[in-house]
Amino acid sequence: MTAVTANGPCLVTTGGRVSASRTIACPPGVPDDAWWCAYCRNGERGPLVPLAPAGQLEPGWLGHLYACQALSTYQIAARTGADRQRVTRVLRKAGVPLRPRGAGRLRPVRRAGDLPGLPVLMRALYQDARLTSGQVGEILGMPDRTVRDRLRRYGIKARTRGGWNREDRVTVPAEVLRLLYAELGMTAAEAGRRLGMSADKVLRAAHAQGMPVRSGGAVPVDGPKEIELIQALYGDPLIDTVLAAHEISRVAPGGTVRQRFPEPVPLTVPLVKDLYWDCGAGLNHIELLTGQAAQSVRGLMLRAGIALRHPGGRTPFMQRWRASQRWPGPATEPCR
Repeated sequence: MTAVTANGPCLVTTGGRVSASRTIACPPGVPDDAWWCAYCRNGERGPLVPLAPAGQLEPGWLGHLYACQALSTYQIAARTGADRQRVTRVLRKAGVPLRPRGAGRLRPVRRAGDLPGLPVLMRALYQDARLTSGQVGEILGMPDRTVRDRLRRYGIKARTRGGWNREDRVTVPAEVLRLLYAELGMTAAEAGRRLGMSADKVLRAAHAQGMPVRSGGAVPVDGPKEIELIQALYGDPLIDTVLAAHEISRVAPGGTVRQRFPEPVPLTVPLVKDLYWDCGAGLNHIELLTGQAAQSVRGLMLRAGIALRHPGGRTPFMQRWRASQRWPGPATEPCR
């Protein structure tokens, strides 16, 4: 009998075994890329070679089901009533090339092509209007997963989500933050309640804007009352040495982390080790220096096996900075 593979020459069988060593031309008037075998030519009425003995599977028939009909071994087993492993053994013995596991059957093309203007539209919605992939999906009638797949296909960089997100963070306008926190003297918690966010986010926004932030702690101690954190980080000798060694430029405060670092500094294990352990910086400090979200820094440390300091208390950098400030005066107020 004759069997073929997709877009390939007809294969000649001898005694029920498929042989790739001899090829024949397709019948006159039949395209060369057509799938031809004995069962295809005879309308599945039967092979051109004797049937297999009773109780045995005819290799040519299985090859027709697998190669020509594109059935899987599971589907052939269900159709013939044989065990799936037995079907596979017969196909291998007959020399039928098997598809890789997981390839599955040949599936029809469900989508002829995306709309011509879809890349431009998705870029406008996702990148320019900064809608989420879910919101874009609702507008275009696509699942969220399909939207993100199309973003990758069109070369549109997808934004991170959750704690790794640095692009869609809730931010506070600088003038509003300065009014509530600096001029009215509200605590970070009080300003956060007014703005509908946590105190940590208020402080993070204040640090990014370069505003003087009131320092303190659970236990009042003598020391500076305010800190301009980005300026203090860049002014630290140890951090300055590490940044110079890794050729990292200084970025002035002002704006969100995405505005300060449109392209964040790539994180490397040596860089994070130097900043975290040798310089004593915290995760949020590394975010201000590199533009990478603090959770991204933490994720790299966990993957690289870099140990984290015990939570609580001031970081070694903050302890070193407070000790370097010669600011006489009464004990600072508790953390606000």
